[in-house]
Amino acid sequence: MARKKLTIVGAGNVGAHAAVWAGIKELGDIVLIDVVEGVPQGKGLDLTQASPIEGFDSAITGTNDYKDTANSDVVIITAGIARKPGMSRSDLINTNTGIVKAVVEQIAKHSPNAIILVVTNPLDVMVYVAWKVSGFPPNRVIGLSGALDAARLKAFVAMELKVSVEDVHAMVIGGHADEMVPLPRYCSIAGIPLTQLLKKEKIDTIMERTKKAGGEIVGLLKTGSAFYAPSAAVVEMAESIIRDKKRIIPCAAYCNGKYGVNGIFVGVPVKLGSSGVEEIIEIELNAEEKKAFDNSVSAIRKLVEEIKI
Repeated sequence: MARKKLTIVGAGNVGAHAAVWAGIKELGDIVLIDVVEGVPQGKGLDLTQASPIEGFDSAITGTNDYKDTANSDVVIITAGIARKPGMSRSDLINTNTGIVKAVVEQIAKHSPNAIILVVTNPLDVMVYVAWKVSGFPPNRVIGLSGALDAARLKAFVAMELKVSVEDVHAMVIGGHADEMVPLPRYCSIAGIPLTQLLKKEKIDTIMERTKKAGGEIVGLLKTGSAFYAPSAAVVEMAESIIRDKKRIIPCAAYCNGKYGVNGIFVGVPVKLGSSGVEEIIEIELNAEEKKAFDNSVSAIRKLVEEIKI
């Protein structure tokens, strides 16, 4: 059986680390592409030399030419400028729309059957741009949102309770922004509801920290933004698709009537398999949760209306 082909666009911190995780998981052959000459080639060669140590068989190619990405099964887009301290996600829109548009035009040309996973911020807007520009069916264009946000929430819960992260399950829906909606009611530890293990005040603190987790890291790093967790999260999505695992992961998916949302991408629980988004799962939301989710959807819609493709 032929190996799958995974292209990662952008050889910066997120892209390069995505290549590491994907290599270690042996998801297939990896193409790392970037506009800067030498960087993807150098990082690709470095990672190739790590493969005998970690024992993974992936052919890793670094390139500046989209011809080398032809017939990719999955394409992860990390290209774009990162958010700087004091910069809102909406400040990023114009620059990153142009970058994502140029990338997706090349992807659609060389890999017309690929599934596109978008990491570039502001996420919910960029995944919309990728969908519009590609002309792909919406099940094949997916954004990294809750996969990362839920991982952050799980980490904070595990830290607080001093339990294994493997036993923590969490759900974060809505936009990948300050308006995201962590759902304490859907958070459990080995099946035990979080609400039985922590007081409301402590839960509220954790949920608030989750919403600001990206900004917390930006503030600490001073230059640049998070990359270990975002890259690991998008590779988790890629793995579910490439191996047809059908994992339930919150992602930015195209809603056409689900949750009362039409025509935009927003974070919701989805089943990820070989055809991309195979199902959007509608969970029950109480009045407070629904209000927060609708508020998040409105924020995304405003940003989408600003873009010029």
